Amino acid sequence: MKKIGIISDTHGVLRQEVMEILETCDCILHAGDMGKTEILDRIRPLASIYAVRGNNDRGWTDTLAEKLHFSIEGVEFFMVHNKKDVAWNLGNVQIVVFGHTHQYYEKMIDGRLWLNPGSCGNNRFGKEPTMAVVTVDNGSYHVEKVALPV
Repeated sequence: MKKIGIISDTHGVLRQEVMEILETCDCILHAGDMGKTEILDRIRPLASIYAVRGNNDRGWTDTLAEKLHFSIEGVEFFMVHNKKDVAWNLGNVQIVVFGHTHQYYEKMIDGRLWLNPGSCGNNRFGKEPTMAVVTVDNGSYHVEKVALPV
């Protein structure tokens, strides 16, 4: 069993509440718009990291992929920053992770979960700051939405 912290759209801000949650995770997914390299530098020592480049990540993120397909504890993930860039052929993917809108989104579509953890950086666009924690075990998963203080 592994605990996965899923964040997006930090835009250069890594809140203490988010760090405390990520410190308890085995893996961290960042769905883009990190804002600066220090974000990855701070979370890298905590756990295994999967990160994609967002539309506001430029220069230093050139080595990051725009799309990732990976498996954790038998659960297949596909991650991209913007939902419109999701591959059409998702195969056995169970969870599609994306960011960009700064709004939490969790919906089953065609037998797979579409998950946007929202934005966990500064409060932007009047949206509630959020992230997600997913527990995976032997091909199954459980999602928890985490609302952060404004």
